[in-house]
Amino acid sequence: MNDAASGATPAPRRARVRAPELLGKGGWLNTGGKALNLADLRGKCVVVDFWTFCCVNCLHVLDELRELEERHRDTVVIVGVHSPKFVHEAEHQAVVDAVERYGVEHPVLDDPELATWKQYAVRAWPTLVVIDPEGYVVAQHAGEGHAHAIEKLVEELEAEHAAKGTLRRGDGPYVPPEPVATDLRFPGKALRLSGGTFLVSDTTRHQLVELAADGEQVLRRIGSGERGLGPDSFNEPQGLALLPGGKVAVADTVNHAIRILDPETGALETVAGTGRQWWQGSPTSGPALEVDLSSPWDLAWWQDRLWIAMAGVHQLWTYDPVGRTVGVAAGTTNEGLVDGPAAEAWFAQPSGLAAAGDRLWVADSETSAVRWVEPAGTGAGYDVHTAVGTGLFDFGHRDGGAGQALLQHPLGVTALPDGSVAVADTYNHALRRYDPATGEVTTLATDLREPSAAVLADDDIVVVESARHRLTRLRLPEEAVRVESVAHRTQRAATEVAPGALRLDVVFQAPTGQKLDTRYGPSTRLLVSATPPELLADGAGAGSDLARDLVLADGITEGVLHVSAMAASCDDDPEIEYPACHVHQQDWGVPVQVAAGGVARLGLVLAGLDETP
Repeated sequence: MNDAASGATPAPRRARVRAPELLGKGGWLNTGGKALNLADLRGKCVVVDFWTFCCVNCLHVLDELRELEERHRDTVVIVGVHSPKFVHEAEHQAVVDAVERYGVEHPVLDDPELATWKQYAVRAWPTLVVIDPEGYVVAQHAGEGHAHAIEKLVEELEAEHAAKGTLRRGDGPYVPPEPVATDLRFPGKALRLSGGTFLVSDTTRHQLVELAADGEQVLRRIGSGERGLGPDSFNEPQGLALLPGGKVAVADTVNHAIRILDPETGALETVAGTGRQWWQGSPTSGPALEVDLSSPWDLAWWQDRLWIAMAGVHQLWTYDPVGRTVGVAAGTTNEGLVDGPAAEAWFAQPSGLAAAGDRLWVADSETSAVRWVEPAGTGAGYDVHTAVGTGLFDFGHRDGGAGQALLQHPLGVTALPDGSVAVADTYNHALRRYDPATGEVTTLATDLREPSAAVLADDDIVVVESARHRLTRLRLPEEAVRVESVAHRTQRAATEVAPGALRLDVVFQAPTGQKLDTRYGPSTRLLVSATPPELLADGAGAGSDLARDLVLADGITEGVLHVSAMAASCDDDPEIEYPACHVHQQDWGVPVQVAAGGVARLGLVLAGLDETP
């Protein structure tokens, strides 16, 4: 049984495992052109961040690490290892763009073939590995919420290696890239104001920009351009929605907040969110300014509410401007593609919304899906349906019926006058169209560069070409563009597992100075499911023990195990009147292949090191 389940004292952290070399065919970014190796980093505390830029949890970790990076700049080197999920993410220029887009200020290794990922036996995005100044792995953490634990460990390593004489202080290898002058920099979303001008979220520059009706001339900038939650600042804003009365709602994504802009005066008001990220166990409804949010990505006014694509927790929320309250409207926080009643549905990083009559269209990016929400036939609540998409691991560029069509990480949807939906098919660099009358998907335009949204302008559609830093006006074509069909599955090696019984262990070791928080009941949670569901004959469902005995069904040779784990730990010192508590959580999708001779135990590290054979 693991430490979380048994309550035993955590095992020592310092297993002497030499860190594998950092290798990747894409080369290094943010180093001034220099290739790095672990010998160059000897004497530093190294935090290796395995990430991919489609993953909102990875983006959360980038933000968690910023303070650690700043406070320990002379002793700590953070190295990002970009490990792609989607085909587009294996393109070197796409990684270059993402590093700038998200303000990554440390060296990044582009590893398109997952070479270093495999050497470190990583199973999930994001994963953090800590290497001590002598080049040994001392900790591994999957998921979010580990910055506090890592900083404690770094402080221990600093003291230990300063005493041994093996700590080297001084500047790290980061070299900032040269800035590029453009009017927009990785814009996210756009809307058309009543006067015919366009308001655009200039995401990387933390501003809103109003453009003239031609979509090119800058009329004004709104916001200081510095990260913040003040009366004149944003933090990577994304979604925009026009409200009744003419004001604009803004999804202030990295501030985890909803802001209201008066376009006439430029006044900015925070109406929802605390500035803190929502964690499991936090309130999911209540006064809007007292409830935490998590990476709101897009907004739409529908059914007399402001609907919020809460990408960070795989849900849809709503804001009621009359009562000034927020609450969950759809989704469970589990990541995946499950239709049905809104309270039971699963989403995967919803990133685009569009209201059209009795339907709210959703771009569900991580499942490469287009979905919709509508009032339930019973007259109470809402139902969730899928138009295009099959799950977390299938994607591509293929037109046809909804059962065959494929997208690749779409970020935007736009309701068209004829009742169809335009889809910003972001990683396919295309504008697609789904017709609910026929169930057909067609391609309207190609050779766009990471389109993230689109807005109607008279007889045209104006596309936000995020990676070209501009708005592009297109005439809506009467006929589709013909494209060669391409289908993909996420390229991750399957784990060979033995038939029958399979032991699942999620390893969690409470950080130094902390213990599991059991004051209000179990402090751990484990949820297990499978694709196809028939893969598991026994062991699916929720529980509080981080260890579980699964049984694989006869006759099914491959599939994906979906594992979601959470653990809460608090300061372990009776002298502290109000102990600080931290939530650690991660979702895994583990491809498995059933084969004789496969493993009978699957170990997943939430925090610590898996030293069980």
